[in-house]
Amino acid sequence: METKRFANKVAIITGASRGIGQGIALAFAREGAHVVSVDIGDQTETGEKAGALGAKFNSYTEDFGKLTQKGAADLIAKILADAGRVDILVNNAGIIRRAPIVDHPEADWNALIQINLSAPFFLSQAVAKWWLSGGREKSPADARLKVVNIASMLSFQGGVFVPGYTAAKSGIAGITKAFANELAKERCNFNAIAPGYIATENTRPIREDEKRSESILARIPEARWGQPEDVAEPILFLASKAADYMNGTIMNVDGGWLAR
Repeated sequence: METKRFANKVAIITGASRGIGQGIALAFAREGAHVVSVDIGDQTETGEKAGALGAKFNSYTEDFGKLTQKGAADLIAKILADAGRVDILVNNAGIIRRAPIVDHPEADWNALIQINLSAPFFLSQAVAKWWLSGGREKSPADARLKVVNIASMLSFQGGVFVPGYTAAKSGIAGITKAFANELAKERCNFNAIAPGYIATENTRPIREDEKRSESILARIPEARWGQPEDVAEPILFLASKAADYMNGTIMNVDGGWLAR
């Protein structure tokens, strides 16, 4: 019988009710992980699909727009009480708001920084604290804590009409490196995926704009929009033993966009 890569591993995926997050959750489910979904949305579909793959599945409802440092610690404590441990955290949940930079609303700025940057920081911090305070000692000698963040092409570029999103995703790249610098020696891996243009609800307005979509596709060497599965597979790699010597990496998954 084939051994699945993440058998007996617990993987937390935020924003797993749809889109990229659901694709990531199901990829881990196929590979034998106990999937823990955290989202503000309805996670029933993800749970049913994970169950059909034979995976154990738990879900928790959380509003990342209100998540505090203490709230993150409490959430991780609940997950640990139910699942027993955490091996993988994928900070995927995020939002985007579009407006010209001079008109970018304060409320949108605050929401983007909170959901896309502060919440992943607090969750990563809570998981790392558990690992350092006893999780590591209770794990096999070769086990490592794996945290994968979702960055963006806008971790490298300025973009247009998305200053809050750009700021948050640039911050994600920064904290990924900061965590790696401090915790790599503790058997922790902190890396990030920078997706390109992926066909999700967030990009629907752009895909429905015929001229904008054509201009985007003209720059992508792959000449197609990415799919959630295109992001999920590299995340499985970063969460696996094969990537044990990768730390502080921001991996582009963009069909070649940044190479042009």
